[in-house]
Amino acid sequence: MHPRSSLIARSGRCILLCAALFTAGAAADTPAEKEEWITLFNGRDLSGWTPKISHHALGDNFGNTFRVEDGLLKVRYDQYKSFDGKFGHLFYQEPYSYYRLVVEYRFVGEQAPGGPGDWALRNSGAMLHSQPPRTMERDQDFPISIEVQFLGGLGGGKARSTLNLCTPGTDVVYQGSIYPEHCLESASKTYDGDQWVRAEMLVLGSGQITHFVNGEKVLEYALPQFGGGTVSNFDPAAKPDGKLIEGGYISLQSESHPVDFRKVELLNLAGCMDHNASNYKRYYVKSVPESCVYAKGSKPAP
Repeated sequence: MHPRSSLIARSGRCILLCAALFTAGAAADTPAEKEEWITLFNGRDLSGWTPKISHHALGDNFGNTFRVEDGLLKVRYDQYKSFDGKFGHLFYQEPYSYYRLVVEYRFVGEQAPGGPGDWALRNSGAMLHSQPPRTMERDQDFPISIEVQFLGGLGGGKARSTLNLCTPGTDVVYQGSIYPEHCLESASKTYDGDQWVRAEMLVLGSGQITHFVNGEKVLEYALPQFGGGTVSNFDPAAKPDGKLIEGGYISLQSESHPVDFRKVELLNLAGCMDHNASNYKRYYVKSVPESCVYAKGSKPAP
């Protein structure tokens, strides 16, 4: 069997846990059921986050693009003379593989002068399974990653879905085959104006990824892997085409339109799955035996 055919066949066996994981912990009666969410954005500063803006070195927050004001993580361009292709990404410090990620965002204001065009109006996103930021070239525009694209409505009754998929330097399997285009629209409603939108992503390693908007499932695909195009000035060593992507870094995008983030939280789904351990969680789906902690006198389950 051709390797790509093998990957497509595997997509039919992806773990179907979306409904259970999306509602797990509602009762949370025991320590094993209590969900331990990690607050990635603390509401005070950019602790734990590092910017990488195209044409600038890692860590250079050009023009104070990413800032925290009034308890919000804001993306702004008031110190730019022109956007001029300075696509930016704010990376969280730790990589993850199996998780639920919640991002609450809203679009505000006007697009930066010199923006890349109408497609970037009210456009931002969260990059999943990103390459390590230290491996990005200085002039690279986007990290090799899976992009969950956030789009705001443009008014006039025109439909414009959000939580779409875009694939800079990657491919995915959608409905049984490699999706051939760069972006795939979700089934979401249009969100006009400056309203807050709750985005949630369920990520199961190199298996299945599902997008939810305000609690409604809007898109599902599988087998994220290196491939495709639509990324420039990258190191070829960072893009081994055809290889599945098991995990990576999370980043928030600056793509020329101002956007606010008020919540960025993550529930890790990889951990100790031994019920004899003190840190066992019922909702874990990926076993990490070395993370298990045992009380004195306790032993690993046989």
